[in-house]
Amino acid sequence: MRLTKFFLSLRQTSTYLLAIVLGVVLTVGFYQVLPSQAGPAPGLESATPTLLAQRQPIPNPATNGSFVTSAVNRVGSSVVRIDTERTITRRVDPFFDDPGFRRFFGEDFFPQMPQERRLRGQGSGFIIDSSGIILTNAHVVDKADKVTVLLKDGRSFEGKVQGADEVTDLAVVKIDGRDLPVAPLGDSGQVSVGDWAIAVGNPLGLDNTVTLGIISTLQRSSTQVGIPDKRLDFIQTDAAINPGNSGGPLLNQQGDVIGINTAIRPDAMGIGFAIPINEAKTISAKLARGERIAHPYLGIRMATLTPQIAAENNSDPNSSFMVPEVNGVLVVQVLPNTAAASGGLRRGDVIVEIEGKPITTAEQLQRTVENSGVNQVLQIKVRRGNQTNTLSVRTGELPSATS
Repeated sequence: MRLTKFFLSLRQTSTYLLAIVLGVVLTVGFYQVLPSQAGPAPGLESATPTLLAQRQPIPNPATNGSFVTSAVNRVGSSVVRIDTERTITRRVDPFFDDPGFRRFFGEDFFPQMPQERRLRGQGSGFIIDSSGIILTNAHVVDKADKVTVLLKDGRSFEGKVQGADEVTDLAVVKIDGRDLPVAPLGDSGQVSVGDWAIAVGNPLGLDNTVTLGIISTLQRSSTQVGIPDKRLDFIQTDAAINPGNSGGPLLNQQGDVIGINTAIRPDAMGIGFAIPINEAKTISAKLARGERIAHPYLGIRMATLTPQIAAENNSDPNSSFMVPEVNGVLVVQVLPNTAAASGGLRRGDVIVEIEGKPITTAEQLQRTVENSGVNQVLQIKVRRGNQTNTLSVRTGELPSATS
């Protein structure tokens, strides 16, 4: 009996020992797969979890920031705010200044109205030369009597408008500076739809504001945008561009300037427009020297024509004239004393070729003329009724809006 109890006790003891051994093995295996316990650094074996958390390396924003941070850091110090002032003279009806009128009604009948008042505006710009050459929009500094340029570091300079071109909405402002930060200029010809777009400027008076989006489309004509008096093909973006952003840079993801922001559509929601930087490169040096930019000009009002539009016009009994049912540009009006009038273009002509290249839209025709130069003879093929004629038209110069 005692022997039986001895073996029973030995079996129970063996069971307990086996359980302990299995528990130790499982516990060791469990701790080996925990990342926080896999090879602690010497001296930290007894450290508490809180202490371990406190001693983890802190992320460095300089190395872990986004591409937007890197792009803005590259350009931000070269972006400036431009404050403008101009005097508006108010015309006063001479009737109210007549002494007889004042004696009859009394001097206090009408309060004295100030004949002059000051208008203030604000926009953006960016430095393109360390000597203080700044690129911005022409409408930012239009008719300004005083221009003040404020740098990101707080320095303020009096600015002088060296030159402005209304047609391309570009202007150059000069400040007296040395070794100023310069924005790197990119190549807008390499931009593709879907690329990142970063707008920097001072929208609505909120300095040093950055917005992010993509390139929505390219070569959006000024006519499509709703400003037919300009001759531009814009970069369209969904990066927010508001009043005050005008003249600031549009960047690619590397921080190169690919466009000049312009807030020209107050009704635009979720879209903005920028002038391609390559456009500015071609004329900024001339503007900095104070030179006037000459733009070639035909002198016609025009509309894109398709066979479908022509057929609808021709089937209308109230139509003023018949047009050829072809693709081209319809001459709606020929302005007097212009290159078009001298060259023999007529109302109702359909322009189908210039210099041997097919012309199918009004935007294409305008772009072709703009690229031709002033005082250049263009061979223009037109459809006039059932005939096809080729006219030699010498381009003139687009008159200034102030002339």
